[in-house]
This record gives sequence, structure tokens and C-alpha cells, in this order.
Amino acid sequence: MSVSNARPVAAPELKVDGGCVPTPPLAGLTVLQRGWLSSNNVLIHGAPGEAGAVLVDASHVNHADQTCELVRHALRGERLLRLVNTHLHSDHCGGNAALKAAFGMPISVAPGMLPVVQAWDQQRLTHARTGQRCVRFLADDELSVAEPFLAGGRWWEVILAPGHDPDSVMLFDRAHGVLISADALWENGFGVVFPEVEGEPGFGDVGAVLDLIASLPVRVVIPGHGAPFTDVAAALERARSRLAGFQADPPRHARHALRVLVKYHMMEEQQQPLEVLRDWAAATPMLQALWERHGRATGAGVREWAARLIDEMVEGGVLTLGADGVVREG
Repeated sequence: MSVSNARPVAAPELKVDGGCVPTPPLAGLTVLQRGWLSSNNVLIHGAPGEAGAVLVDASHVNHADQTCELVRHALRGERLLRLVNTHLHSDHCGGNAALKAAFGMPISVAPGMLPVVQAWDQQRLTHARTGQRCVRFLADDELSVAEPFLAGGRWWEVILAPGHDPDSVMLFDRAHGVLISADALWENGFGVVFPEVEGEPGFGDVGAVLDLIASLPVRVVIPGHGAPFTDVAAALERARSRLAGFQADPPRHARHALRVLVKYHMMEEQQQPLEVLRDWAAATPMLQALWERHGRATGAGVREWAARLIDEMVEGGVLTLGADGVVREG
């Protein structure tokens, strides 16, 4: 296995009458917490009378073999009935093809995304625009907001969650208060608002989704990255504060997005010659979009502008420049 920190996560504890007791909401679920290159995987084990388990999200293609091993171990002989993607960023669907080959289960994508996947429409899929890897896969059907699905003895509502990605969904088990939030809410924030990167509104959608989460009877959140958490109110407060900062200073979000894209690329590559990294940054459509909106006014060309950013990341210790090129720190 290539990532040492992938591991099942125990259910968090809930405060009850001043004490702590193991919470039942996550009983029958295995949460595989992954590193930041790969999204978490949520395995919903089959309840009595069900024919098998359902997996939510497939992580990154770099870790596809590991994902298959982790899922096979967590299944312990149980059949994998279905793979559900919350959205189609490379860190959530990169393992789809490998899992399909290994387990043969159907793949369900967000509403409206089935024809996009079948055509492999690069205008809607973000992999080429972000300069990230993803192996092509075939989807079988799409989720419906009008039809909750049964898995693990739980009815999972499909909730549209635009903002980070316009075609993202969350999954909510209302009876137990379990929210699979993907990248709409983390314990300390949310994912980059990619529509804003490309000049489309997205901050308002983020705020509306945060308000929606606040209106739900959520007891525990399983985020797309990081451990499950139960202090939902505090997480929402932090997310709203972060959103307000981005809304007040959009260039701040642009700088954040640019750094995230470069860091993510280096997590894929691990090491790359400095000039090659600069060339990649200058040629990546989403970075070009950031330059058009926030960098052109500086008078620097896109390559020069990207090179300045990379140099700042090296100076700040985010990246390390060695004899063989740039490596990701940590």
C-alpha cells in the first residue's frame, strides 16, 4: 500500500448527560479516512435481508490499488452492490475504473452526470481543466433527489450541494442524523469554490448549502476529507467565517485556489523539475483562468505569475526545492 495513514475510523462519541457513550449513528458503517490526495471512502454494510454493501466515493487513481485492498478487507467477504460518487473530482472518482474491474458493481453518479460521464465530456468534467489525472470509467445510472436509496437498513436522501462543485451531492440518513457531506463541509472549512475560479458565482451556493446543513437534524458528519465529527455547529461557524473572508476578498480565494491546485499536483507527482512545474502551471486551464481574473493586472505573463507563486510556496516551506527538483513538503 502506498499511503500509510489510510485506516478505518472509529465512531466519534456523543455527549449524553455530561458523559460520553459510543454513538450508534455510525454502526454498520466503515469510514476509511485517507490522505488529502484521496477522498475518504464510506462503506455502508448491508443490513439483514440486504444482498451486500454500498461504497461512497473511490479516491484518487494514484491509490486505486490500495483502495481496492482496503475495500476488500473491510467487506470481509460481503458483496459490493454499488458504488456511489458524491461528485466527479479526481480525488473522489479516480478509483472507479479499478473498483469496477475488481468488484463488478454498478456505478451511480450525481443527477445529470450520467450522459457527461458516458461521453467523457471534458468541458463538464474538471480533470483536464485542473491538470489532474483520472482514468476513464463507465457509469451505470445516476442518483435522484426524489428517490432516497436503501443501504445498510438506512434510507439515504440525495441532497444537491453546489458550491465547491456545481454537480455535487450530499447523502443524509435522517433517522440517525448521519450526513455524508463530501466537500461541502469539513470540520475546518470546505473545498475550493471552483466556479469562482472560472468566473462563475459560487460563494452564494456555498452559503446556501451551509444554511441547509444547519436546518437538518445532523448528529455526525462524515466529510470528504478528515475524520467524522459531531460538533456540527462549530464546524458551520468556522465554514461561514471562512466564506465571509473569501466573499470580502475574492483575490484571497484565488490565491488559496492556486496554491491548492499546485499542492495537489505535487501530491500526484511527488517530485518534479522546477521548470516542468512552471510549464504545467502556465498550461493548466484553471490556473490560466485565475491569471486572467487576478494575475493579468500585475503585468506579469501567466508563466511568470505562476512562477512567482511557486517561488512563494518554496519560500514558505509548502514546497521544497532540492537538487532533483521540487518536492511536496510533508
